[in-house]
Amino acid sequence: MKTSFLLLSCLLCTCNIFSQTLINPAAIDIVRDSFGVPHIFAKTDPEVAYGLAWAEAEDEFASMQQLLLPVKGLMGKVLGKQGAAGDYAFALFRCKEITEEKWNTLSPSFIKYITGYVQALNLYAATHKSEVLNKNLFPITLKEFVSSSVFALTIFNGADGALQRIFSNTEPDAPELNKKGSNSAAVLNTKTTTGESFLLINAHQPNTGPQAFYEAHICSEEGLNVLGGLLAGAPCILHGVNENLGWAHTVNYCDRLDEFQLQMNPENAMQYMFDGQWINLEVKIIKLAIKGIPIKIKRKVYWSKYGATMKNTTGFYSIRLGANMKIGVLDQWYQMDKAKNYTEFYAALNKQELSMFNIMYADKHDTIFYINNALMPVRNSGYKWLKTVPGNTSNTLWTKFRNIKELPQYINPSSGFLFNTNHSSFLATATADNLKASSFAKQDGWETYNLNRSVRFMELFPQNEKLSYEQFKALKFDKQLPAVLQYNYNIDSMFLLNEIEYPQYASIISTFKKWDKKGNAESNGAAIFLLSYEYLKKKLKGQNPRKITRTEAVETFDYVKNYLQTNFAKTDIALGDLQKLVRGKREWPLGGFPDVLSPQWTAPMKNGRLKSIGGDGLIMFVRFAKDGLPKIETINMYGASSHPESKHFDDQVEMYLQQKTKRMTLDKKDIYKNAESIYHPQ
Repeated sequence: MKTSFLLLSCLLCTCNIFSQTLINPAAIDIVRDSFGVPHIFAKTDPEVAYGLAWAEAEDEFASMQQLLLPVKGLMGKVLGKQGAAGDYAFALFRCKEITEEKWNTLSPSFIKYITGYVQALNLYAATHKSEVLNKNLFPITLKEFVSSSVFALTIFNGADGALQRIFSNTEPDAPELNKKGSNSAAVLNTKTTTGESFLLINAHQPNTGPQAFYEAHICSEEGLNVLGGLLAGAPCILHGVNENLGWAHTVNYCDRLDEFQLQMNPENAMQYMFDGQWINLEVKIIKLAIKGIPIKIKRKVYWSKYGATMKNTTGFYSIRLGANMKIGVLDQWYQMDKAKNYTEFYAALNKQELSMFNIMYADKHDTIFYINNALMPVRNSGYKWLKTVPGNTSNTLWTKFRNIKELPQYINPSSGFLFNTNHSSFLATATADNLKASSFAKQDGWETYNLNRSVRFMELFPQNEKLSYEQFKALKFDKQLPAVLQYNYNIDSMFLLNEIEYPQYASIISTFKKWDKKGNAESNGAAIFLLSYEYLKKKLKGQNPRKITRTEAVETFDYVKNYLQTNFAKTDIALGDLQKLVRGKREWPLGGFPDVLSPQWTAPMKNGRLKSIGGDGLIMFVRFAKDGLPKIETINMYGASSHPESKHFDDQVEMYLQQKTKRMTLDKKDIYKNAESIYHPQ
């Protein structure tokens, strides 16, 4: 321990990174429970942040580094050409510059907090050099660390999709309805049979990598005691539960980003028209380092009044969004972690540093709340904002965002419940309590649609009687599609084919027509559906929602038959034969598919099988009573560690497949009493 502490001191002094007092790791306890989940205890918040960084690095250091690579221009060096696109985007969206410009907007307490986190990251890298992805990545400075969060949220807000559209010269489209999805719900105690308030936290993320959820608990003597999920490199809990309240995030798809076509000067290729005057584009040369290429590649990045600008074969286009205009998102989450009641939680939201995500909330004080949260631009009417708009006038250059009170939100509806499955915030509760879309500006592009999950939720949720905790959990794990399907491409017509007319597909059509629309691993009809869904999604991508024609239905059944015979030598297989949950060298039959409440989405693996690459992720069920700590149950699809040699690499898989949960707690004494291991970061 003494050697590590001295190493950190020398490292940070040499690099002149911190002026704050160095944290002593001996003051921090990492307490691992029987599932390997880290519980971090220390007196101060910065010490807790240090312990969190160290524990997560022990489990997920490679994923944490992927978040940091672009701040040093190293994505291309580590990941090749695909990674170089990330380095380019980081420079294009000026994440470093905005961090420098707005550094003083961060709270002093938060800067102290992340000082502990970054100190631990740098020491871990210095003492585990074989795990470092590139020798030039560390040490990381505080500003570099914050700039990585600006970039991550910029990409999360859809900037990558905008770049791809401009590169390929295609128009923005309305979002597809078959979302990979997330689930959240909050129920008042008056609506439950136990007299407790319920909260469901269930964001659907990739199973592995920097966007997979990591479960942790942080507890200090300065007001932190929160357990939940964070993504790689996050220094605090992004959604979870503390002693008094909890919240969940789901991705929202309201219109937070705009694309503009610039009007270029025919006499000067680097000038664009704005309010009747020619303005010079800002141009910067960057150098991209790419794995396998010995020299750096020069690229130009452009900037206009609208923001990040790219050139394609038809001209110059700019991208404007709020995510790369603010830097305090982690600061806001830190304040949310420490909130003691709804008033403090809402005050944290009012900072409006978090540029996206629905937020579902419940607490022990009989309050439930939901907001479709966004940095929503205040736009002029008269333009088709979901398409590319003119970039030559101040009429389209929005400069303000709607205040938090102008966003769709609910508190304690008379129905007693709120939910979101990435669908419309105007369909968030019982019909009588729903907000009206007409009360909000059309140019904001708020979601107005249902999804399979939202329709199914309302089919299951008891409207006129109270909800039991067992019903609440069963609702989340449900794999049934609703009576009327909500996919972009209506496949109901496939159920109308007469198998007698198509004898070559008779057995497949018959099995499909008898299918109960459940995604159980044992279901043969579900296997046919999943193959049909994936085929039609690829074939009809970009087309407007519509019914599948008879010809397309027959063509789809032909594809399914050939696929099954080629890969399985038969056509009567179950979904679990086709779809697998894979962890290391092990695999399990897996139920679920896109847009059921217990979903999966897949990628090809060997011999025609499909493996889950994303789905349920971290699931949390929370119950709040007026007295005492909240009751918490969680399950992660895999386990707490990404290391195959660890017993916690896959020790939650069987529980997940059996729809079981593990009990978690915020009680310090109980955690120490039942600890698997207790140690200091070293």
